[in-house]
Amino acid sequence: MPTTLILGASRGIGLELARQSLAAGERVIATARSDAGLQTLRALGAQALRLDVAEPASVSGLAWQLDGEQIDSAWYVAGVMCARADARQPPTAPAFDRVMHTNVLGAMQVIPQVAPLVEAAGGRFGFISSTMGRIGDVEASNAWLYRVSKAALNMVVASARHSYPRAVLAAFHPGWVQTDMGGAQAPVTVTDSVAGLRRTLAALTLADSGAFLRYDGQRLASW
Repeated sequence: MPTTLILGASRGIGLELARQSLAAGERVIATARSDAGLQTLRALGAQALRLDVAEPASVSGLAWQLDGEQIDSAWYVAGVMCARADARQPPTAPAFDRVMHTNVLGAMQVIPQVAPLVEAAGGRFGFISSTMGRIGDVEASNAWLYRVSKAALNMVVASARHSYPRAVLAAFHPGWVQTDMGGAQAPVTVTDSVAGLRRTLAALTLADSGAFLRYDGQRLASW
């Protein structure tokens, strides 16, 4: 039975990844920050771990929770925007820290703990990124900071692939998805996005490692 790890699975894309992975007969290890999120994952049948990627101390303990595992597929789903403000004013320090720790620094802490387990299984590691092409603009500091953080995440993935040559690492734009961030007007359902993400990741080879792709497999520029 293949093992799938989902980092950030309490709602939206992460929760749907857990549902579809379990439905496919995979063993799922999934993380959430809150008790409610952990209970939801356990009710689905996943092995639930407490993790907050915005908190460095929380992320630093991931390795011991995964000790002895071989991960066939892993997903880094965590992402957050800060409150909207005029981009001519910098975001507050707490807002900057929350976005960067969640979207970039959390991934940088996770990779050396998880990628060796993926590599041991000859597996694949997907990271949910964004093009921000249809959500916000650079006039708003929250969109500006989010876009820059996801560009940084793409660069982290492209760089990390060199350290783990027997694993596939790739970043993904999930589309404009009907989540709390994308809103009800978004054209892509969570179900369709996640199904495409899973198909695309499964089809990647080592030659694709470091790529940035749309959920349907279309290659994108990493900025």
